[in-house]
Amino acid sequence: MVFAVGIVTYLETQFSFDLGEQMSDRIFDRPIFMKDRNVLIREISCLEDALEFLYEWPKNRRGPVYETALRACQRAFDSNYPLTAAQDALASFTKSAGMMGDVTVPLAGMTGSKSNQDDGITA
Repeated sequence: MVFAVGIVTYLETQFSFDLGEQMSDRIFDRPIFMKDRNVLIREISCLEDALEFLYEWPKNRRGPVYETALRACQRAFDSNYPLTAAQDALASFTKSAGMMGDVTVPLAGMTGSKSNQDDGITA
């Protein structure tokens, strides 16, 4: 942790910008959840996470929807391209890849059922 803070401080002093401000401008208004076989595997909540995910995507599985998402995220990172457009492109890609997570369905362990006791406490 100390090492990471040192890197941030070094970058900010060398390049005269506030990395915290830069990153907060790149946080999605709603995270994108991805799944694999009904198991939540990743939450993408900012542009940097999106680019990391896209760069790691297997080359043999890339196609036009992937390329569109990657270009949108790169443009949003490098310019004033709307962050929401990059987020929507990434969401479209994850949906086309069959990885879009449904956060409206409660995740395992997040729901409770009535206990056998009469005190109304849920487990």
